[in-house]
Amino acid sequence: MGGAKRYPYPKEVWTPSGGWWTRPSNWKSNTAITLAGMSVIIGVVWKISAENEWRHNKPNRWIPSMMWSKQFRDGEYKDLKFDSSEK
Repeated sequence: MGGAKRYPYPKEVWTPSGGWWTRPSNWKSNTAITLAGMSVIIGVVWKISAENEWRHNKPNRWIPSMMWSKQFRDGEYKDLKFDSSEK
C-alpha cells in the first residue's frame, strides 16, 4: 500500500525544481516568503491602479472600485449617490 515503489534515477541530473521526489525541509518558510513577496507586489500594483483609474462615463449603478478610486473619493463624482433599492 502507499503507491508505486520508487525506481532508481540518475544522481548527476540537476533540475531547477529540485529533481525527482523532492521534499525540501524548508517548504514552509519558502512558501511564506513567496506569499509575502506576492502580497507586496500585488499591493503596489493595486495602489498604482487605483490612483490611475478614471471613468469617463458616470456610472449608473454602484461598482466596487468606487470604494478606492480617487475619482469617487475626492473627484468629480464624490457626491454620487445610488438608490439602495436597486438590484
